[in-house]
Amino acid sequence: MSAPRPSRTIRVGLTGGIASGKTTVAKLFAALGVPVIDTDELAREVVEPGSPVLARIVERFGPEVLRPDGRLDRAALRARVFADPQARKDLEAITHPAIIALMEERSRSAGGPYQILAIPLLVETGGRRYVDRVLVVDCDEALQIRRLQARDGSTLAEAQAILGAQASRAARLAAADDVIVNDGDLSSLRDQVEKLHGRYLELARQAQP
Repeated sequence: MSAPRPSRTIRVGLTGGIASGKTTVAKLFAALGVPVIDTDELAREVVEPGSPVLARIVERFGPEVLRPDGRLDRAALRARVFADPQARKDLEAITHPAIIALMEERSRSAGGPYQILAIPLLVETGGRRYVDRVLVVDCDEALQIRRLQARDGSTLAEAQAILGAQASRAARLAAADDVIVNDGDLSSLRDQVEKLHGRYLELARQAQP
Protein backbone atom coordinates (compact mmCIF):
# COMPACT_ATOMS: atom_id res chain seq x y z
CA MET A 1 0.00 0.00 0.00
CA SER A 2 1.35 3.44 -0.89
CA ALA A 3 1.68 6.22 1.65
CA PRO A 4 -0.98 8.96 1.84
CA ARG A 5 -0.72 11.58 -0.86
CA PRO A 6 -0.16 15.27 -0.18
CA SER A 7 -3.53 16.84 0.62
CA ARG A 8 -5.27 18.18 -2.50
CA THR A 9 -2.11 18.04 -4.60
CA ILE A 10 -2.58 16.67 -8.12
CA ARG A 11 0.18 14.32 -9.20
CA VAL A 12 1.01 14.17 -12.91
CA GLY A 13 3.07 11.21 -14.06
CA LEU A 14 5.47 12.29 -16.82
CA THR A 15 6.64 9.50 -19.09
CA GLY A 16 7.69 8.72 -22.64
CA GLY A 17 10.04 6.55 -24.62
CA ILE A 18 13.79 6.93 -24.43
CA ALA A 19 15.08 10.09 -26.16
CA SER A 20 11.56 11.48 -26.45
CA GLY A 21 12.42 14.65 -24.54
CA LYS A 22 11.15 13.88 -21.03
CA THR A 23 14.07 15.62 -19.32
CA THR A 24 13.57 18.82 -21.31
CA VAL A 25 9.85 18.83 -20.54
CA ALA A 26 10.54 18.28 -16.83
CA LYS A 27 12.95 21.24 -16.83
CA LEU A 28 10.34 23.45 -18.49
CA PHE A 29 7.80 22.59 -15.79
CA ALA A 30 10.43 23.21 -13.10
CA ALA A 31 11.15 26.63 -14.62
CA LEU A 32 7.48 27.47 -14.01
CA GLY A 33 7.94 26.70 -10.31
CA VAL A 34 6.31 23.27 -10.43
CA PRO A 35 7.78 20.64 -8.06
CA VAL A 36 9.41 17.91 -10.16
CA ILE A 37 10.30 14.56 -8.61
CA ASP A 38 12.54 12.50 -10.91
CA THR A 39 12.52 8.79 -10.16
CA ASP A 40 15.75 8.32 -12.14
CA GLU A 41 17.46 10.57 -9.60
CA LEU A 42 15.81 8.67 -6.75
CA ALA A 43 17.03 5.40 -8.26
CA ARG A 44 20.59 6.70 -7.99
CA GLU A 45 20.07 7.84 -4.41
CA VAL A 46 18.83 4.49 -3.12
CA VAL A 47 21.95 2.66 -4.34
CA GLU A 48 24.52 4.94 -2.74
CA PRO A 49 27.44 3.09 -1.08
CA GLY A 50 26.42 1.68 2.28
CA SER A 51 22.72 1.52 1.41
CA PRO A 52 20.71 -1.65 2.08
CA VAL A 53 19.55 -1.64 -1.54
CA LEU A 54 23.10 -1.73 -2.89
CA ALA A 55 23.96 -4.55 -0.49
CA ARG A 56 21.04 -6.61 -1.80
CA ILE A 57 22.04 -5.93 -5.41
CA VAL A 58 25.57 -7.17 -4.71
CA GLU A 59 24.17 -10.22 -2.92
CA ARG A 60 22.04 -11.07 -5.96
CA PHE A 61 24.39 -10.13 -8.82
CA GLY A 62 27.85 -10.40 -7.29
CA PRO A 63 30.67 -7.92 -6.58
CA GLU A 64 31.39 -7.52 -10.30
CA VAL A 65 28.56 -4.96 -10.46
CA LEU A 66 30.59 -2.63 -8.22
CA ARG A 67 33.19 -0.13 -9.37
CA PRO A 68 36.56 0.00 -7.58
CA ASP A 69 35.30 2.93 -5.48
CA GLY A 70 32.40 0.83 -4.16
CA ARG A 71 29.73 2.54 -6.21
CA LEU A 72 27.31 0.69 -8.45
CA ASP A 73 28.63 0.03 -11.95
CA ARG A 74 25.44 0.82 -13.83
CA ALA A 75 26.78 -0.28 -17.19
CA ALA A 76 27.79 -3.68 -15.82
CA LEU A 77 24.44 -4.16 -14.11
CA ARG A 78 22.55 -3.04 -17.21
CA ALA A 79 24.43 -5.58 -19.29
CA ARG A 80 23.46 -8.31 -16.82
CA VAL A 81 19.74 -7.59 -16.81
CA PHE A 82 19.03 -6.26 -20.30
CA ALA A 83 18.60 -9.64 -21.99
CA ASP A 84 17.57 -11.61 -18.89
CA PRO A 85 13.91 -11.06 -17.91
CA GLN A 86 14.27 -12.89 -14.59
CA ALA A 87 17.33 -10.86 -13.62
CA ARG A 88 15.44 -7.68 -14.49
CA LYS A 89 12.51 -8.76 -12.32
CA ASP A 90 14.87 -9.53 -9.45
CA LEU A 91 16.47 -6.10 -9.76
CA GLU A 92 13.09 -4.36 -9.85
CA ALA A 93 11.95 -6.29 -6.76
CA ILE A 94 15.02 -4.97 -4.92
CA THR A 95 14.97 -1.36 -6.07
CA HIS A 96 11.35 -0.40 -6.75
CA PRO A 97 10.01 -0.46 -3.16
CA ALA A 98 12.83 1.83 -2.02
CA ILE A 99 12.33 4.19 -4.96
CA ILE A 100 8.57 4.39 -4.36
CA ALA A 101 9.03 5.03 -0.64
CA LEU A 102 11.45 7.88 -1.36
CA MET A 103 9.14 9.25 -4.07
CA GLU A 104 6.24 9.35 -1.61
CA GLU A 105 8.40 11.10 0.98
CA ARG A 106 9.57 13.77 -1.51
CA SER A 107 6.03 14.20 -2.81
CA ARG A 108 4.65 14.86 0.66
CA SER A 109 7.31 17.46 1.40
CA ALA A 110 7.09 19.20 -2.00
CA GLY A 111 3.40 20.15 -1.84
CA GLY A 112 2.11 22.63 -4.44
CA PRO A 113 -1.14 22.74 -6.43
CA TYR A 114 0.27 19.99 -8.63
CA GLN A 115 3.50 18.05 -9.03
CA ILE A 116 5.31 16.36 -11.87
CA LEU A 117 6.48 12.82 -11.10
CA ALA A 118 8.92 11.85 -13.84
CA ILE A 119 8.60 8.06 -14.19
CA PRO A 120 10.29 6.86 -17.41
CA LEU A 121 8.86 3.32 -17.17
CA LEU A 122 5.46 4.34 -15.80
CA VAL A 123 3.54 2.19 -18.29
CA GLU A 124 5.85 -0.82 -17.95
CA THR A 125 5.86 -0.84 -14.13
CA GLY A 126 2.23 -0.04 -13.33
CA GLY A 127 3.08 3.45 -12.13
CA ARG A 128 -0.38 4.75 -12.97
CA ARG A 129 -1.56 3.88 -9.47
CA TYR A 130 0.75 6.52 -7.98
CA VAL A 131 -0.52 9.46 -10.04
CA ASP A 132 -3.75 11.25 -10.91
CA ARG A 133 -2.93 11.93 -14.56
CA VAL A 134 -0.47 10.56 -17.10
CA LEU A 135 1.40 12.97 -19.38
CA VAL A 136 3.21 11.31 -22.29
CA VAL A 137 5.97 12.99 -24.27
CA ASP A 138 5.57 11.56 -27.75
CA CYS A 139 7.55 11.59 -30.96
CA ASP A 140 8.01 9.40 -34.00
CA GLU A 141 10.09 6.28 -33.32
CA ALA A 142 12.45 7.09 -36.20
CA LEU A 143 13.16 10.43 -34.51
CA GLN A 144 13.76 8.66 -31.19
CA ILE A 145 16.33 6.42 -32.85
CA ARG A 146 18.13 9.37 -34.47
CA ARG A 147 18.25 11.23 -31.15
CA LEU A 148 19.47 8.13 -29.32
CA GLN A 149 22.24 7.58 -31.85
CA ALA A 150 23.30 11.22 -31.62
CA ARG A 151 23.10 11.36 -27.82
CA ASP A 152 24.65 8.04 -26.81
CA GLY A 153 26.54 6.98 -29.91
CA SER A 154 24.33 3.91 -30.21
CA THR A 155 24.30 1.85 -33.38
CA LEU A 156 21.01 1.46 -35.22
CA ALA A 157 20.66 -2.10 -33.92
CA GLU A 158 21.38 -1.02 -30.33
CA ALA A 159 18.87 1.82 -30.52
CA GLN A 160 16.21 -0.46 -31.97
CA ALA A 161 16.84 -3.03 -29.23
CA ILE A 162 16.43 -0.39 -26.51
CA LEU A 163 13.14 0.79 -28.00
CA GLY A 164 12.01 -2.81 -28.35
CA ALA A 165 12.54 -3.43 -24.64
CA GLN A 166 10.20 -0.58 -23.68
CA ALA A 167 6.43 -0.27 -23.92
CA SER A 168 5.26 0.44 -27.44
CA ARG A 169 4.37 3.93 -28.54
CA ALA A 170 0.75 2.80 -28.89
CA ALA A 171 0.69 1.45 -25.32
CA ARG A 172 2.02 4.73 -23.91
CA LEU A 173 -0.48 6.81 -25.87
CA ALA A 174 -3.32 4.53 -24.74
CA ALA A 175 -2.34 5.23 -21.12
CA ALA A 176 -2.11 9.01 -21.61
CA ASP A 177 -4.48 11.63 -20.26
CA ASP A 178 -2.37 14.34 -21.90
CA VAL A 179 0.21 14.27 -24.69
CA ILE A 180 3.07 16.60 -25.57
CA VAL A 181 4.30 16.14 -29.14
CA ASN A 182 8.05 16.72 -29.27
CA ASP A 183 8.85 16.78 -32.96
CA GLY A 184 9.57 20.49 -33.30
CA ASP A 185 11.72 23.13 -31.66
CA LEU A 186 12.06 24.21 -28.04
CA SER A 187 9.61 27.07 -28.51
CA SER A 188 6.88 24.64 -29.55
CA LEU A 189 7.66 22.44 -26.56
CA ARG A 190 7.53 25.41 -24.18
CA ASP A 191 4.15 26.50 -25.58
CA GLN A 192 2.69 23.06 -24.94
CA VAL A 193 4.09 22.96 -21.39
CA GLU A 194 2.70 26.40 -20.58
CA LYS A 195 -0.73 25.42 -21.89
CA LEU A 196 -0.76 22.28 -19.74
CA HIS A 197 0.52 24.27 -16.76
CA GLY A 198 -2.58 26.45 -16.96
CA ARG A 199 -4.79 23.39 -17.33
CA TYR A 200 -3.26 21.63 -14.33
CA LEU A 201 -3.57 24.73 -12.16
CA GLU A 202 -7.25 24.92 -13.08
CA LEU A 203 -7.74 21.23 -12.29
CA ALA A 204 -6.02 21.78 -8.95
CA ARG A 205 -8.30 24.75 -8.24
CA GLN A 206 -11.36 22.65 -9.05
CA ALA A 207 -10.11 19.93 -6.71
CA GLN A 208 -10.11 22.26 -3.72
CA PRO A 209 -12.89 21.51 -1.22
